[in-house]
Amino acid sequence: MTVSSRAGICLSANVGSLINQTLAPASRAYQTRSLSHRSPAYPGHVPLNAFENAFLTVGSALMAFMDPRRGDMVAALGETTAGSALTKLRDTMLDSPEGRKILKDRPRVNSETLDLQRLKALPAGTFGREYTRWLEACKVTPDSREPVHYIDDPELAYVMQRYRETHDFYHALFALRVSALPELALKAFEFANLGFPMPALALGASVKMKEAQRERLWYEFVPWGLRCGGSAKCLLTVYWEERWEQEVQEIKTELGVWDPPGGLSIHTESS
Repeated sequence: MTVSSRAGICLSANVGSLINQTLAPASRAYQTRSLSHRSPAYPGHVPLNAFENAFLTVGSALMAFMDPRRGDMVAALGETTAGSALTKLRDTMLDSPEGRKILKDRPRVNSETLDLQRLKALPAGTFGREYTRWLEACKVTPDSREPVHYIDDPELAYVMQRYRETHDFYHALFALRVSALPELALKAFEFANLGFPMPALALGASVKMKEAQRERLWYEFVPWGLRCGGSAKCLLTVYWEERWEQEVQEIKTELGVWDPPGGLSIHTESS
């Protein structure tokens, strides 16, 4: 490793440490100050003013870029940049009988609300069985999603929470792995389908990928995501918990989606 490379790594580590040390105490200070002016609208809510929101946006963006594994920073960035997309998604849900039922019931997705053993017993090819197969193959649980903190309206906060908690259902629908390339391909789909800015911002992480992977992302998977997501039914209007016994292929046909180019599935070797 060259001297300049070592210097660059040290600089990145120092910058990341500085941002982390600054952002966490500042966020706690903002929470204390904000709560003294406005009461939380729901459990876990942290009211922010415009300056606080801007500060958190910049800080979380930098931290998420340097370490995409920081789920708390990725979540904060998604909330502070959601803007009018949340209102549009809520309205889209209200226009759909299935979406209205979701907003009325407000189902949650975690290991306490899901009967995973029952889903495992469903026939192969059903959504419930393929979802549990995906969980096992990727070694993840339904409990990995951050709670919403920075969205003021309780109903819009639920819309964001619902998006977070159903993200893995999209992975299972397409049998996508959880590594960088399939994750960014799905982000392109989500941007076109849901309209959140954050999935588009996440594509900037492609600069860290190997050249061959980056070329595949931009020439194969981003075009798939934009075309498929842009023409499909809004996935946030799907009441997935009432479709466990439905065939995956039938769901895909109904939603108007198709599988991405090869190489990203849990059923194939890593590319």
